[in-house]
This record gives sequence, C-alpha cells and structure tokens, in this order.
Amino acid sequence: MNFSSLGLSDPILKAIAKQGYDTPTPIQAQAIPVVLEGQDLMAAAQTGTGKTAAFTLPILEILSNGPQVSTNQVRALVLTPTRELAAQVNASVETYGEYLPLRSAVVFGGVKINPQMMKLRRGTDVLVATPGRLLDLYQQNAVKFSELSLLVLDEADRMLDMGFIHDIRKILSFLPRKRQNLLFSATFSNDIRTLAKSMVHNPVEVSVSPPNTTVNLVKQSLIPVDKSRKSALLTHLIVENNWSQVLVFSRTKHGADRLTRHLAGHRIKAAAIHGNKSQGARTKALAEFKQNKIQVLVATDIAARGLDIDQLPHVVNFDLPNVPEDYVHRIGRTGRAGATGEAVSLVCADEFKQLADIEFLIKQLLPREYADDFMPVHELPESSLDRRPSKPKKPKAPRPGHKDGQRSGENAQGHRANAAKPRAQNRGPGGNSNKPQHDRRKTIGNARSFSRKA
Repeated sequence: MNFSSLGLSDPILKAIAKQGYDTPTPIQAQAIPVVLEGQDLMAAAQTGTGKTAAFTLPILEILSNGPQVSTNQVRALVLTPTRELAAQVNASVETYGEYLPLRSAVVFGGVKINPQMMKLRRGTDVLVATPGRLLDLYQQNAVKFSELSLLVLDEADRMLDMGFIHDIRKILSFLPRKRQNLLFSATFSNDIRTLAKSMVHNPVEVSVSPPNTTVNLVKQSLIPVDKSRKSALLTHLIVENNWSQVLVFSRTKHGADRLTRHLAGHRIKAAAIHGNKSQGARTKALAEFKQNKIQVLVATDIAARGLDIDQLPHVVNFDLPNVPEDYVHRIGRTGRAGATGEAVSLVCADEFKQLADIEFLIKQLLPREYADDFMPVHELPESSLDRRPSKPKKPKAPRPGHKDGQRSGENAQGHRANAAKPRAQNRGPGGNSNKPQHDRRKTIGNARSFSRKA
C-alpha cells in the first residue's frame, strides 16, 4: 500500500514525497480512509506511530475541497495537552499543507496573546491549541466556531491526567453539534470512554498496538541504587559510556533543576524543561538538544509529552513515575521508527510500589543490573507479577466417626501417636531442601554494558 491509494490529492502527495515517505504506517493506513469518509474515529496509538499525520493528512484533504474561511472563524480544531505537542502538530500541518491554499495557526500559553489574536483575525482553516489559551481567546471573542466541521482531541489520556477535563467540556459546549470528531489516545481507559460518549458518535475504533505495551525495540533494565546516590550514578553512566544524547525523566520540577545543576557541575551540558520554564526557554532547550549542543535533557512528564526527537538512543528514569502508564510513554521516546533504544531506570527501595505497578502493567519483570561502585545499602525488594492476595487456610472439617473431630492416629489431647518417631522425608533426585533459589540479579562491572568500552 502507498499514500496514493488512500485517496489523497496530488498537492498532498507531493508534500509527502518531499519528506521522503511513500508507505503509510499502520495507524495512517487504517485511520485516513475512515476520516475521509466523514466518520467519527477513536484511535489507540502511541507516540512514534505516525499518528499526527494520520489525522493531519485527511483533514487537509477535506478542507482543501471546502469553502474559504471567514474572519475569526476556524474550520478544524486540534486540541493538545502541551505547548510542545501543539507546535509539533502545527509543524506537521504546515509541512503537508505546503502546496495548499490553507491557513493554519497554533496558540498556547506562556507567550503573549496579542500576536495570536492578530493572526486569528483573518480566519484559520486549521487551529492547533492547548485548552487554557483557547478558552482565553474565546472569551475575548478572538476566535469563533460557527464554521467548524472537524475536531481532533490528541493524546486524550494525557489531557485527563493533566486535569483538562473541565476545560474540554467547556470547549465542547460552544462547538457546533454537527461536526466530525477524532479522538486519539495511547489507551482506551474507562475515563477515556466516558469522555468519548459526550464527544464522538458511532465511532470507528482503530488500534495499532495492544494497550499499555512497551516498545519491543527498547532494551529495558533497572539499576537498584540508594536515593542519595542517583545523581552520582547517572553521571557515572553518562561519562563511562560516553552517552551523547540522553533524555532523563524527573518526577518534580525542583528535582529536574537540581539534577541539571549537578550535571553542569561535572561538566556535562544539560538543560531542564518543565512547567515553570518559559516557553522560550523550553523551545531553546529542545532545539539545542536536537542539535546535540547539550548532552542531557532533564524533563518532567508533562513537559516531555509530545516531544518529537528522532533517533534518541537513551532514556533514563531518574525517578519512577507515580502513574505506571507514564512509564510506557517515557520509554516510547526511544526505539522509534524502527531504531533500537535503551531505557534505564534508577530505582531506590522507596520506589518499590511504583516498580511493582509498572511491572504488573507491562506484564514483565525488568532485568536488574547492579553497578559495582553503587551497591545499595537499602536493598530493593524482589518483585513478582503475581499480585493475588494470599487466601487464609480453611480449617479442615472433622471426619465422621471420630469423636470431637479427633483424627485417626491422635490421642485425646490431639497429639500424634508415635510422634517421637521422625517422619522420613522423601528426597528424590534434586530433592535437597537446601537448594539455592534462582537469583535474577546481575552485577555490572568494568566488562558490562554500563562501563567504559575497551
């Protein structure tokens, strides 16, 4: 199958060819025909599957055959959870719409609102927006939706995680009821399906991968380490293995800043992106990371959502996420577009619950590798995928014919007759009770993967 067989027009096919693409990804092959037919869509697709083009291409095709947009009006609206993702989606619209007479715009918070208002005044065919800034613009009458025919909710699961549900409902309330709706999410949780009931109508469901699965091309492992030594271990891994490009996830904004200062103190070029950083600082940090001007990008989950980084070789979970699904999103930053990648988690004993939740979600135990100079004082407990609660043993019912439940061979006091005689144990081949248990742990020293290569 190629793009020309999906019903796209020559200007769009020309733009696709200019980018060097000729074969659609699975999500594109399934979603594009559905959208072109005018049906509502619910698509389960994780980052790195080509999902942005899966809705961008058919939307451009539909809009190219429609009327010209009026002043302050919007014909297609794409809602995204973060500024970075909004910018990425708008770039996709501009790329594939290069040979079409359509106007697009992107609006998000953290920058001045007046230039955005000025751009919207002419009318916009495709508007990409974050919920908060869109509400601000709507309340100032800078954007109108009476001509809107298409709505896309991108990364709906992250929208809910970030608390945008009330903003989304407000936005839905002032959009035309007669419209085509496209909902994209990494998973179809119960909350997503509840949201979908108020948004989509008789949707076609498309899923390109099982929910909550990790990328097969990503090598996953964890290193047990005390919390106080995580920064030193990360520095050791970067220096000893000469990692040139590493995306590190921190649970908190202050933790990201603190780690960035630590790395800088060891002459490792690093920058942090999180909600307290200005949009200009975040954009600059991401650009320098992509250009290999900085070695390490330290990010919180919210700021990293939607980051589009080609050929990212290493992802490090400096802190495990509280929400296990975020682990899947994090490691999905690497191992994209057929490339291999490595995801390493630095786990302390306090994070055992988060680890157990992650392993239960992905249905596999993460291989443990120990760093010789960073053996933990506080041992990380062994985990298991079997989380069934242990059932209390029920007392045996008394056998009929025995007084007061007295068992055969017992006296009235409940003691076994011949109790002094030790019972012979049946030890067949391999029946040694002192047989050591299998140890899943591996130690990494100078010859292992986390040390300097010869």
